[in-house]
Amino acid sequence: MNSISLAQIEQYAIDKKEFLLAEDALNNVSKSFDFLTEFSKDKIIYGINTGFGPMAQYRIDTDKLNHLQYNLIRSHSSGIGKPLDETYARSVMVARLNSFLQGNSGISTGVIQQLVLFLNKGIVPEIFEHGSVGASGDLVQLSHLGLNLIGEGYVYENGVRQKTADVLVKHGIAPLKMELRDGLGLINGTSCMTGIAAVNLIYAQRLVQWSIAASSMLNEIMEAFDDSFSKELNAVKHHKGQQYVAEQMRDFLEGSEMIRNREELFKDDTALQTREFERKIQEYYSIRCVPQIIGPIVDTINYAQEVVENELNSTNDNPIVRPDENNVFHGGNFHGDYISLEMDKVKIVLTKLSMLMERQLNFLMNSKLNGKFPPFLNAGTWGLNFGFQGIQFTATSTTAESQALSTSVYIHSIPNNNDNQDIVSMGTNSAVLAKQVLENSYQVMSIHIMAICQAIDLLEPEEKDRLSAKTKAVYAQIRTKASFIKEDVPPAESIADVYQLIKETPFTI
Repeated sequence: MNSISLAQIEQYAIDKKEFLLAEDALNNVSKSFDFLTEFSKDKIIYGINTGFGPMAQYRIDTDKLNHLQYNLIRSHSSGIGKPLDETYARSVMVARLNSFLQGNSGISTGVIQQLVLFLNKGIVPEIFEHGSVGASGDLVQLSHLGLNLIGEGYVYENGVRQKTADVLVKHGIAPLKMELRDGLGLINGTSCMTGIAAVNLIYAQRLVQWSIAASSMLNEIMEAFDDSFSKELNAVKHHKGQQYVAEQMRDFLEGSEMIRNREELFKDDTALQTREFERKIQEYYSIRCVPQIIGPIVDTINYAQEVVENELNSTNDNPIVRPDENNVFHGGNFHGDYISLEMDKVKIVLTKLSMLMERQLNFLMNSKLNGKFPPFLNAGTWGLNFGFQGIQFTATSTTAESQALSTSVYIHSIPNNNDNQDIVSMGTNSAVLAKQVLENSYQVMSIHIMAICQAIDLLEPEEKDRLSAKTKAVYAQIRTKASFIKEDVPPAESIADVYQLIKETPFTI
């Protein structure tokens, strides 16, 4: 069995590594195809000599079986909306490839070889975001992939939309000649929602690391106490995610001379004689409860990874061909509930992450809350200059949009297909909306990390020297894309540059 992980999706989809087939990779595929060819000669097999869906009640004449597969692809290429960008489209292709390589689909080896050619030649299928109900698989989106493999429709090469036929001629690639059940095999699975989900998780994991860094830096510049992320405090709460975040914060802040030890307060004789303490005894929740807030986000994303990797390495079409059992099994492995539910959960936790960043940002903007920095981190003349006042609006409105997008798609089934599909997953919708929330979250994070760097520049020189090495490293990295703001300048370009930096650069500090 062929097995891949999110790390390999990252290599093939984001880094565009060449996809190489093992020498024996096609053995099980050929065995499955040969078995189905022989097995179906004297039997009624769905999708080979029958129509599809409610039309399965009609037998197809032998001389029209091949034409049936082409009709299926063409008739279901009905997607609309934005096409998936190259990273997501490549991930969809890898997901479909790996499902076929399990050897349970009865497709021809030509399908495998065509998909590999598309990946390695940089030919990007035109797959639209809208179309799938995610129950008989991603029929519409995967039909567009199939349409491109047979040399029809449009593809993208180097970002330019071109006729598929022209691109194939240029590369000397023959259109796929479909056999037996290749058409049904191509479209009858969860590979679009799974491919999108896989990339979402890769970027979500990067974002979590940036959120831990930002939260650590905020604790540091506010000279917060260290016990909120201490091992001792977090060890008594038995959640792996919480303990992981606290550990990461301790590692990030190692060597900091700004973070305060609670022992300092215990031994402060002056404070003991004071009725009203000058400094906060405990920080606001957005600073103090970081392990408890980001912890469940980490746990949710980790479990989603397990589900998505299971789906990537599963056979998710119908029927399933099992030469080892000498049989063909009909059922519903194409149903996308697993992915739909996880993408709903990921969408929710990413929105919560944005809310945390937005609240931390608001804390920095409000001098009455932080008691340390000028309003809106304004380094210019108050009234004449505005600092981060305008930038905050963008973070707040973007967070609000994510909150509106975070209602569940998993529970929004609508029967269709003459009620044959009477309960569906809407898994691709869930994955696409999670993708939008992810983009929003990166935008909010970009603004927040810029604000933290602005606050660092407003520290006294001796305070800057006391920062941890990792805080200084993040600061230096962000300052390659966004400068300190004193006189008012349009910040939109800097926000976009920081967004590109933090999204496309794995966090390695």
